[in-house]
Amino acid sequence: MSTYRATFLSVGLLSSLILGGCSSSEEPPQPTVDFATYSAEEFYQTTSQFGASINASADAVLTTSDASGVFNVYRQPLDGTPATQLSFSSTDAIMGISWFPEDDRILYSADNGGNELNHLFVLAEDGSVTDLTPGENLKASFMGWSDDKAFLYVATNERDPSSFDLYKVSLSGYQRELIFQNNESLSLEAVSPDGQFVAVVETLGNTDSALYLIEVSEEESRARKISEHEGEVNYSVFNFGPDSQSLYYSTNQHGEFVQAWRFDIPSLSHHVYYTADWDVTTIRFTGDGRYRVAAINEDAVTRVEIRDLEDDARVDIPNLPDGNLSGFQASADGQHMTFYVASDTSPANLYVYSAESESPVALSANLNPEIASENLVASEVVRFNSFDGLAIPGLLYKPVNASPNNRVPAVIWVHGGPGGQSRVGYNPMIQHLVNHGYAVFSVNNRGSSGYGKTFYHLDDLRHGEDDLQDIVFGKKHLQTLNWIDHDRIGIMGGSYGGYMTMAGMAFTDEFAVGINIFGVTNWERTLTSIPPWWESFKSYLYAEMGDPATDIERLRRISPLFHADQISRPVLVVQGANDPRVLQIESDEMVAAIRANGIPVEYVLFPDEGHGFRKKANRITASEAYLSFLNEYL
Repeated sequence: MSTYRATFLSVGLLSSLILGGCSSSEEPPQPTVDFATYSAEEFYQTTSQFGASINASADAVLTTSDASGVFNVYRQPLDGTPATQLSFSSTDAIMGISWFPEDDRILYSADNGGNELNHLFVLAEDGSVTDLTPGENLKASFMGWSDDKAFLYVATNERDPSSFDLYKVSLSGYQRELIFQNNESLSLEAVSPDGQFVAVVETLGNTDSALYLIEVSEEESRARKISEHEGEVNYSVFNFGPDSQSLYYSTNQHGEFVQAWRFDIPSLSHHVYYTADWDVTTIRFTGDGRYRVAAINEDAVTRVEIRDLEDDARVDIPNLPDGNLSGFQASADGQHMTFYVASDTSPANLYVYSAESESPVALSANLNPEIASENLVASEVVRFNSFDGLAIPGLLYKPVNASPNNRVPAVIWVHGGPGGQSRVGYNPMIQHLVNHGYAVFSVNNRGSSGYGKTFYHLDDLRHGEDDLQDIVFGKKHLQTLNWIDHDRIGIMGGSYGGYMTMAGMAFTDEFAVGINIFGVTNWERTLTSIPPWWESFKSYLYAEMGDPATDIERLRRISPLFHADQISRPVLVVQGANDPRVLQIESDEMVAAIRANGIPVEYVLFPDEGHGFRKKANRITASEAYLSFLNEYL
């Protein structure tokens, strides 16, 4: 679906730190700061929580939390009394989606060991569970509720692994009906609440796409292309309006950044709806249509505006804590709003703001109470010039004790993608490393999202080359800082960032160590083993990375596996055995090739994880491995 578009392989402005820092001889001695250090287990005793669906009786929120060690669903009363655990998985993550529209049944999603073959399940009030999408080797996604509260919409690829068809499912007996057969492997984006329209996107590459509105009927569905344009333009869909008369979509047709537009269905006319000097990332409405939430990605920080459409007035919630707001929901009676607030130094906490309240009330406190927030570090947005003069942004985390008299080692963190972005927000892995004296620099190299379409496409068919040089120049920037140990700088990253890590170790001699977390090492194999449910995205990825049928020479040239003899410094590899995107064999072969060179290499393999680690115990093990490896080799 649309969320896969820039994440195949799973944030204020401050530039004064970039160049010209004083040397240690020019600075007076600085005292050592006393602070506490914490173990990985203590950092992961912090709870990860998301989801804020309010039930029909407006007295509780459905949330998903890993408080039990595995993600499960919980009922959190709005009066602030303790949450009640509703699911009790000890193996696979249970991801809550929503309460049912008129009762306390719950819709949730789960896969098997991280294989990404998600099914949709109903958890009834008596505790019984129904799989709405039974079958082997299928993947299902929730597409919304009908406005008459009688059906839900679900997309599955059971007919054809490469195409998602659309069904409506009765909420009374769970009978289902096919309403759109997707014969062209299009990306299903949204269904109108009245069930009359489906919005789909045809991907034509990584710079061009087409948006269609499909009118669903019992006789034959009719598709209308609503994105006539010249040149190359990308489209995606936010959602339909609550009255099913408008489609809200995103496009980069009119400038560097993504804007929100509205397509009026009765008049077949387009209207600009919401713009900013950065990408508009969210437009959505509460079920009754009263409130609209808009969000922009402003220099890696999420900025949110809530608007009361009845009064045409901005909703300003008083006494909000500092941080990014997300997950906004409103109760059907309009009396309660729920949302999360998070920052670099605070995980997402759930709040409720009720009519007549003077301030929002926290419903969760997810930071481990044993961790003092003053021992955590907020990032600073900095920019440096790369090899060609291009300004590259990044988030820099400076350990509390770092100073010219106490220089610290550093690690450059490379995000996933291609096309991802490191953003401001709580990251226990990063905080754990910084807490133990490692500076972390999250570089948003060319090709990252959030900085305009020109910046985003600068790495097309240049991966492992120009984007890697951005990382190298990020290291050079760190070497201008008088609190960094210039000889002890490593590189690490997950997914695409894991690829960049291995590219940095194989194609440069810049980095003292590398930590590869489920990273691609053989692009030929990865691009020919794409899961079938990514079919609608394949042309996008080939335009970005190269087509293995026609560009095999270049793909081999940029694949670290074929250049393992050039790796001369220690590497740690961490992998999930069930990963459908980066297969285990990628890491197996990379480790064997490095080991054959006599270079120190450590390997952590999780048999019960996929592309990303969902079990808290495994995340603790991984973070302990990162720190232990860095302590030994950096």
